[in-house]
Amino acid sequence: MKLVKRNNDVWFPSFFDEFLKPDWLGGIQNFNSHVPAVNIRETDKDFVLELVVPGKSKEDFNIEVDDKVLTVSSEHKEEKKDENDKYTRREFSHFAFQRSFNLPDSVNEEDINAAYENGILKLTLPKRDEALPKPKKVIEIS
Repeated sequence: MKLVKRNNDVWFPSFFDEFLKPDWLGGIQNFNSHVPAVNIRETDKDFVLELVVPGKSKEDFNIEVDDKVLTVSSEHKEEKKDENDKYTRREFSHFAFQRSFNLPDSVNEEDINAAYENGILKLTLPKRDEALPKPKKVIEIS
């Protein structure tokens, strides 16, 4: 039984194949597991960003808008444990992330709202009044 599958027709080892995938070069590939995934939805009135960040509290987040860039960041440092604690294995460590988003001109930066519930950080970015869709105008024939 083989544990490693090899293709003898390939010039580069499989190590290079993992790093040369199209998602790595052009798409949003999440190699760093500490960067939360995001959904971005647009409605007629606003944009909604949803970031998956379980195990946090609302005080753990820092949300800033500067020069049309929305930045969401968080940092978690592991608390120091008592020296008498003995671990067989310890994998908890420092956890931090930062995601930045370029805001379109249609977003009203002053009215951005954020809520954190059930591990989802939800940001609502309302559109400016001039960017809202206008109702259809009916023109009567004289």
